[in-house]
Amino acid sequence: MTRTAKLLSDLIALPSVNPAFLPPRHPHAGEGRVAEFLASVAAAAGLDVEFQKVFPQRPNLLVRLQPAGSIRRTILLAPHLDTVNVASDAQFVPTRRTGRLYGRGACDTKGCVAAMLSALCDLAKSRPRPLETAIVFAGLIDEENGQTGSRALVASGLKASLAIVGEPTRMQVVTAHKGSLWLRLETRGKAAHGAAPHLGRNAVHEMARVVELLQTDYAEHLRKRRHPLLGCATVSVGTIAGGSQTNVVPDRCSITVDRRSLPGETEVSVRRELATFLRARDLGARISSAKLAPCLPLETNPQLTLVRQFLRSVGQARVVGVHYFCDASVLADGGIPSVVFGPGDIAQAHTTDEWISLAQLERGRELLLRFLKSLP
Repeated sequence: MTRTAKLLSDLIALPSVNPAFLPPRHPHAGEGRVAEFLASVAAAAGLDVEFQKVFPQRPNLLVRLQPAGSIRRTILLAPHLDTVNVASDAQFVPTRRTGRLYGRGACDTKGCVAAMLSALCDLAKSRPRPLETAIVFAGLIDEENGQTGSRALVASGLKASLAIVGEPTRMQVVTAHKGSLWLRLETRGKAAHGAAPHLGRNAVHEMARVVELLQTDYAEHLRKRRHPLLGCATVSVGTIAGGSQTNVVPDRCSITVDRRSLPGETEVSVRRELATFLRARDLGARISSAKLAPCLPLETNPQLTLVRQFLRSVGQARVVGVHYFCDASVLADGGIPSVVFGPGDIAQAHTTDEWISLAQLERGRELLLRFLKSLP
């Protein structure tokens, strides 16, 4: 087993489930133990280590390799340390078979963590080190829930010339991804006795019409606009709740909607579009955000010098886009040009038999190291 695979095995065995998916004070919750372990690995390689406080026992981990001379550029390697929950504790036991390593976080994104930190440690041990390029590894917390880690990193004022955000992209450089807007729509009616429904106004019935419209006409409307890398925006009604008991005409009903957005769309513009669409069909609903902060789309110019250099380094002719959201857009919105890259396939993420190809894991380390060594 290579050092990178051994590091990934150790990371899988350290639970770092996002607390949003667990009861309070659950022993598997939080990224703290993983951050501490990675800090010890980095320190042993002679790298500078810093913990950036975000939540109690949940810091971002910053590992720095300073250049031999003055800093002209900074490259940020930014995977996340948290995972989703498990169906069984057996998923915390790393298992190797048929060229794969299985376990929670293997591809999302502890594989990226292992590849990126291994590449940085190898660079630190090599001679000579970059003359003018600082490398910062940022192990971020809370990507799976509120992206608090990447938001805290941006708020700290950290600047970089390029961020490579670790996600399982099958080793492809991604310059665009969709945004993720979670919206709450609420209809209001008038309560009445279930035996005399004509005296009330049924909010659930009104919402049923709204849901039908969203999943048919509005979805069709979205398919008419396409992005060259991302295709069309989408809408999905995820939850519905309404009424208080069977014999009462419901006076309220609410749904939550997952609206995947394209570059150029904002939460304000999407909410305005939805309201106009409903009003034109004699429907109404109160629209509000169901997330603490909107998750914006990403669109990074592939002609930027460092992006082009990274593409050449990994042997990729054309950039690609992905449908999922990640920390890259938070960093980009904070002024750091960002791309997404890493070993693994998003199809394995969040599954009960999550795995990563060990050959791809090692290839990821090699390609990252090649790019970092190419920088002056």
